[in-house]
Amino acid sequence: MEYRTLGKTGFSVSVVGFGCGAVGGLMVGEDYRTAIPVVERALEAGINYFDTAQVYGDGRSETNLGRVLNVLKPDVVVGTKAQLSAVDMDRIEEAVIAAAEISLRRLRIDQIPLFQLHNAIGISRQPERQQIGIDDLATVIQAFQKLQKAGKIHAWGINGLGDTTALHQAAAESGTFTLQVCYSLLNPSAGRPVPSDFPYQDYRQLISQAVLAQVGVIAFRIMAGGALTGNSARHPGAAASVTPIASGDDYYADVAQSQSFDYLVTEGCVDSMAEAAIRFAISHPGVSTALVGLSSMDQLEQMIAAEQKGPLPLKTIDRLS
Repeated sequence: MEYRTLGKTGFSVSVVGFGCGAVGGLMVGEDYRTAIPVVERALEAGINYFDTAQVYGDGRSETNLGRVLNVLKPDVVVGTKAQLSAVDMDRIEEAVIAAAEISLRRLRIDQIPLFQLHNAIGISRQPERQQIGIDDLATVIQAFQKLQKAGKIHAWGINGLGDTTALHQAAAESGTFTLQVCYSLLNPSAGRPVPSDFPYQDYRQLISQAVLAQVGVIAFRIMAGGALTGNSARHPGAAASVTPIASGDDYYADVAQSQSFDYLVTEGCVDSMAEAAIRFAISHPGVSTALVGLSSMDQLEQMIAAEQKGPLPLKTIDRLS
């Protein structure tokens, strides 16, 4: 397993991370015990970053992850996220601190290794979209710093969704330890230049901005919610439907678009589109860890096998431009 430095956190994390969200679905099930063997295998393979959030499964993901880790007692880095509601935006500091206490209880730990803001960041506040304004970030950071001083969190991070200009400013000036960035074959704009007629949001190489500021980059939606498998069928344990982020109008549009990369399989560059998506994400040296939302042991094994093959060859990456 390859390990990379997670910005200024002091953590060394596996280049692929265990996604505990509802899209994959494994960690939001009713019985946490079904996840134990999968997590055990992930640990055996060297995966040491686990990413969850308070909104995943209405708290079940944090609760189940806490139970699993309590059984296995591994030395891992856990990242979780708090999402401010429209009401919370009038009491940001209080809401962030209260959220940390909830996550600590659910995860059954004394300190959260990485506590992140889940809200998008824009030029201005848009409560109806659960988006904070760039000026709100100072209050969020103040709350993080209080939690850090109290020993409740080790490091903190922010979400890389929202207005591109605001996100670049936040990455450069906020002092954040980490940034979660949407990065995939369908929308590579956070890591690679795209043409002026690019059909999706252009993040204008946000990863490079983060690297300049020594911010750890956590890549998410690297599989486009599963669409980059090229198969519209969903795993029985996964979320029944997925809303795209920074890509097509709907999941089926993303599946159709993903088929433009089929040549990677037919020409023998990779064995599957899932492999292509994972290896593409870890090919960017600025990505600290790339998250894969998991539904099953089989998907975990595919993830491990893809990581072991390493980044895509440069000549293959160049053909994607």
